[in-house]
Amino acid sequence: MTLPNKDQMQAWWMPFTANRAFKDNPRFYVAAEGMYMTMGDGRQILDTNAGLWCCNAGHGRKEIADAVHAQLLEMDYGNPFTYGHPKGFELANRLVADIAPEGLNRVFFTNSGSESVDTALKIARQYWRLKGQGTKTAFVARVKAYHGVNWGGVSLAGLTGNRKSFGQGLEADFLRHTLLPENAFSKGLPKQGAELAHELSDIIAMRDASNIAAVIVEPMAGAGGVIVPPEGYLQKLREICDQHNILLIFDEVIAAYGRVGAATMAGKVGVTPDMITTAKGLTNGAVPMGAVFCKQEIYDTFVNTGDASAVPEFLHGYTYSAHPVACAAALATLDIYKNEKLFEHANTISQYWEEGVHSLKGLPGVKDIRNYGLLAGIDLPAGIAGKVAAKTLEMGVTVRPAGDTIVMSPPLIIQKEHIDTIVNTLQEAIPAAQK
Repeated sequence: MTLPNKDQMQAWWMPFTANRAFKDNPRFYVAAEGMYMTMGDGRQILDTNAGLWCCNAGHGRKEIADAVHAQLLEMDYGNPFTYGHPKGFELANRLVADIAPEGLNRVFFTNSGSESVDTALKIARQYWRLKGQGTKTAFVARVKAYHGVNWGGVSLAGLTGNRKSFGQGLEADFLRHTLLPENAFSKGLPKQGAELAHELSDIIAMRDASNIAAVIVEPMAGAGGVIVPPEGYLQKLREICDQHNILLIFDEVIAAYGRVGAATMAGKVGVTPDMITTAKGLTNGAVPMGAVFCKQEIYDTFVNTGDASAVPEFLHGYTYSAHPVACAAALATLDIYKNEKLFEHANTISQYWEEGVHSLKGLPGVKDIRNYGLLAGIDLPAGIAGKVAAKTLEMGVTVRPAGDTIVMSPPLIIQKEHIDTIVNTLQEAIPAAQK
């Protein structure tokens, strides 16, 4: 494959990228298979990030490619507004049966995690309006949260850099994050911090529940640095929301589809929200797609409230909602997860993963290590994470710096030898990056 020269790199305005710097020092991926990405110079790089939290079944899955090819030949596209197609209904039924927690049995399709979040926020606002409580418009999110880059998600971003250039959109209050010093180097769910959920009661007392539509949290935060919820924290949020008649939304764009060793984090910890936003692992990153899981009661409120002639009941959707090709990719992905028992494998091998990443404790500069399922975050001194990522790339492993944290989320097909390679590489790269 011929790589573009500097003149040919001008037209593409790259996302979340220092564009000027990239032109002077470009990095290209040109192929991918299994656990590995191929760089423009031909080197094979072990991918610890499943692309960008999304290629859970590994790269280059022929089953997905074949399903996409067959669907393109059968029907490339169909208008989703007032028309349907069989695979859309098939996929929704599979998601309800195999992924969504019991009780979340309605699915609205989007094209990304950002769109899933904005969809859930719009559902929440209209839901309360239909219930005769139209003053419930505000939202509560959390510091260090990432909820995508559309206006709703940006408004609720707990990462300041994600919204400082755009200003505040939706009205929102923010809970503190649950990253506590006393939980440093915890394995799995930390023991302390569940009481932080009670800050929600303080916000409700100030705002009044009559003005709050929903609370949205990542039950397992990713981009903020792999922040693991303390034991009992999510349960307390559920209890407070129930007490004050406020919807609870889990943003599981990263956590769902096996990342935590189960179909969803909600199912893993036994807390059922009113909605779950998903994307990424839904199609294994092969075709853009997202989905929002909703409780039956929410759907019924839309469909059965008011004048039956006032349709559509929800004036929202996308040209590519439930795109036939995306549905085909998702169905093939769900088959892989099921046939290869990848959620179970992730749950089993996560113990070896935990032991491996925590063996890095004691290296120079390592301030904290957090893990849950096949996720890990390693906190480092300011300015070091990017240098560690550059060093590991030289050594044949790609890791992702998120602020001052190295975050990792490898494909669920990972084996012990891959974990050994990742850990051994970091053992060398972390001290080397600080010299």
